[in-house]
Amino acid sequence: MKKIINISLLASCLVSTLLAEEVEENRDRLHSVKKAIASVHEVEQKELDVVDGFAHMFHDGKVTGQIKTMYSGIGYTNAQDIYATAVGGFLKYELAEYKGFNAGVEFATTNDINGISGAGIKRNNELSSSAGSYTQMSESYINYQYHTLNIRGGRQTIDTPLADSDDIRMVSNSFEAYIVTYELSGFTLMGGTLLSWQGYDADLDAAWQKTGKDGTYFGGASYSDDALDASLWYYNINGEMGDATANNSFYADIVGHFHLSQELSVHLGAQYLKQNELDSSGVTSNIYGATAEVVINGLGLNIAYNKSLKESNKQSFSGFGGGTLFTSMDNMIVDIIAVDRDVDAFVSGISYEYSEDLNFLYAYGDFKGDKDSSGVKEHIIEHNIGATYEHNDFILGAIYTLQEDKEKTGINGGDLNNVRVLLSYNF
Repeated sequence: MKKIINISLLASCLVSTLLAEEVEENRDRLHSVKKAIASVHEVEQKELDVVDGFAHMFHDGKVTGQIKTMYSGIGYTNAQDIYATAVGGFLKYELAEYKGFNAGVEFATTNDINGISGAGIKRNNELSSSAGSYTQMSESYINYQYHTLNIRGGRQTIDTPLADSDDIRMVSNSFEAYIVTYELSGFTLMGGTLLSWQGYDADLDAAWQKTGKDGTYFGGASYSDDALDASLWYYNINGEMGDATANNSFYADIVGHFHLSQELSVHLGAQYLKQNELDSSGVTSNIYGATAEVVINGLGLNIAYNKSLKESNKQSFSGFGGGTLFTSMDNMIVDIIAVDRDVDAFVSGISYEYSEDLNFLYAYGDFKGDKDSSGVKEHIIEHNIGATYEHNDFILGAIYTLQEDKEKTGINGGDLNNVRVLLSYNF
């Protein structure tokens, strides 16, 4: 299933590392710092064989997987430092295609290594849950394809603006979903329902959770070519009285790509998110965004801005995953402070490709929230510093996140720093 293509504040940061394409070629656009970090974890999908007999579906099936270990230590100014080291990954088996049909199953697991993880209140639960281990059948689906029409039902990984895999820790998000996709002349139409989800963003302690009382219904249309990417999406997240996520969401973006020479590309984009609450959920928002990127050989320069307009006693909802806003960073997103106040978020980034295998990035974010109804302001500064090194199917990556709570309100944990180191092997 084709990814919906977009530009972001940090499209160039890690882009050479993650995508290994020349700037003059059409390449995937990464929405944000979060999207760039998640892409480090991606495993290239193997092309399925098309067979002429039912038995050959099993014989010619494909196995893919990833083995990875991660250390994550978080230091707080006013709380107990926590840390953990985990080992895990996933293993997937996918049948070959016969008369348009195939199926797949994937198991994901992560387990803390006790000797090099904190004990008790010092344990960082974000890698393997508070129990120190987590194992799920993350995917289990049946797929049917006819030319450019694709129908998939069951547990699966998806990437849309308000529901995505957001693979930035040990376990990515996946969904129990029923989705139809159709592609024609650069256009992609997608629609379906999301019933439940699991993964890092869904809370590893809770495992599979509903995406609304009766699930979430969604539909989207996108267009992509060498010069333009555009998309329009609608989500109906239904609920019961007081549910914290129930809303109707409308999302749109447009991005222009200007390839001025083999060495120089410019990318300009805009986005809009409108949300209206359902069942007194309190989710109502109007958020605008813009971004610009210049790529010169191995050097990328980026800038992005989001404006969230105040809705009295209401808040925004980034969706099931890392969110689609241009200013989403490793730790900070607009949602965290966009409650009953205007918010201005500004993020800039720079990346440098030292070689085909070694790349660096730096991103700076400034999130300011005006006074809410009680007179409280918010102001968060975040720095992301990262590097990746790839050799064959091995990836070594590290990111350092520093967050400063300028208003000292304690929101999002207050001042903190997070060091993560990843080593993975894909097969």
